[in-house]
Amino acid sequence: MWRKLTFFLALLGLLAAFWPPAGSLYDLTGEEAPAGQLRGLLHWLNSAIRPQPDLAPQAGIAYTSVSPFGANTFLQLEVLPEVRQESLRRLHEAGFRFIRQEFTWEDIEIGGKGDFVDRRNDVDGDGAADAIDAWAKYDNIVDLAGQYDIEIIARLGNPPAWTRALTDTIGTHAPPDDFADYGDFVAAVVSRYRGRITYFQLWNEPNIYPEWGEQAVDPEAYTELLCTGYRRAKEANPQAVILAGALSPTVSLSGRDLNDLIFLQRMYAAGAGACFDILSAQGYGLWSGPTDQRLRPTVINYPHNLFLRDVMVDHGDAAKPIWISEMGWNVAPEEIYPAYGRVTEAQQAAYGVAAYQRALAEWPWVGVNNYWFFKRPADYEKDQAWYYFRMLEPDFTPLPVWDSVSDFARSQPQVAPQPAWVYVWQQARPGLALASGTLLFLWLLFFLTPHDLPDKPHTD
Repeated sequence: MWRKLTFFLALLGLLAAFWPPAGSLYDLTGEEAPAGQLRGLLHWLNSAIRPQPDLAPQAGIAYTSVSPFGANTFLQLEVLPEVRQESLRRLHEAGFRFIRQEFTWEDIEIGGKGDFVDRRNDVDGDGAADAIDAWAKYDNIVDLAGQYDIEIIARLGNPPAWTRALTDTIGTHAPPDDFADYGDFVAAVVSRYRGRITYFQLWNEPNIYPEWGEQAVDPEAYTELLCTGYRRAKEANPQAVILAGALSPTVSLSGRDLNDLIFLQRMYAAGAGACFDILSAQGYGLWSGPTDQRLRPTVINYPHNLFLRDVMVDHGDAAKPIWISEMGWNVAPEEIYPAYGRVTEAQQAAYGVAAYQRALAEWPWVGVNNYWFFKRPADYEKDQAWYYFRMLEPDFTPLPVWDSVSDFARSQPQVAPQPAWVYVWQQARPGLALASGTLLFLWLLFFLTPHDLPDKPHTD
């Protein structure tokens, strides 16, 4: 009797361990083609029995009681103030409450230390460059954002050439020779917009090329830069909220690129935990949809942020959130190499909504989820794959993804959160599979062992 009971308990345990947390193969794998779903199912079975990320979903997580709807904008590139105004008006009416907007260092402190005058253009057409206030364009962006009730996440990076002895020969994104110069710039921006901008992101994608210049990335150096900026920002405004530079998901260990999980581990080892309030991460789906449940550190998909969350929890930062800096799917045409995956416009539209739904339901540690991106000022980059993440054409012609996401955002969705027991079950699955599999193996050994052998005859 006990053998039968052991057998059925082991089968029940395996069933519980491998029961898919989805209603369809698409929900499980994010794949729509049958062949991709079959491969995805095998991948999921392999990943489901591995140790799962520690997510601490019940931790009191700061900066998550905010609207999740954000969009990346390039308003600093729009020449006409009326275009900036139309952009923010449309974003507001579409339900977006955040924009992630560059405050480009090389576009503000242009000619040298403390020089905030732009002398690069002949504005009045008299043949001579005119001196204009380099802050004016950004002041206009801040004014318009306030007018349309939109919060700004100010992205601070792109040092001017004068901050490096080697100027731009080591890349336009390379850090300054003296990190104190960056601290001064951060303090200048935070002070100028005190009470008007709360959120500041210090750098972008420091773990990949070319965002650290023509050189190897350096988690320890970035941490020093981050801590310098953090200290100066808090001195300028203690209420400022600091986002670490968004980490880009990559499995590369090439030197110019470094796996984001390793990069974050080294940041923590260098003391970064004391130098940010919110972690930033990218949320690209690439070749699979937002429902993809596969969790492997060497696979880049939409839920990759769970591994970053695990690193944060492991270092005592469970109370800090992740804000997704860039999220989206690419619709590059057939003649362009799909460097970021490729989906149809209909899929892009559906995936955008599903991405917000999943984050709202399953990821209580995620606050703002910024779609990549609103629009570019012109179409001169249409020969590049990254251009095809856009939601609108430069002339404001909406694409299907704009209509679907804005309809969802305006609906003020109330998404039911995933039950707490699901997180517990996901954590327990690998152990349950191991215990049940071991019991079945032992049962099989016992079953195959002969038990009623005749007694061996005695010989004298």
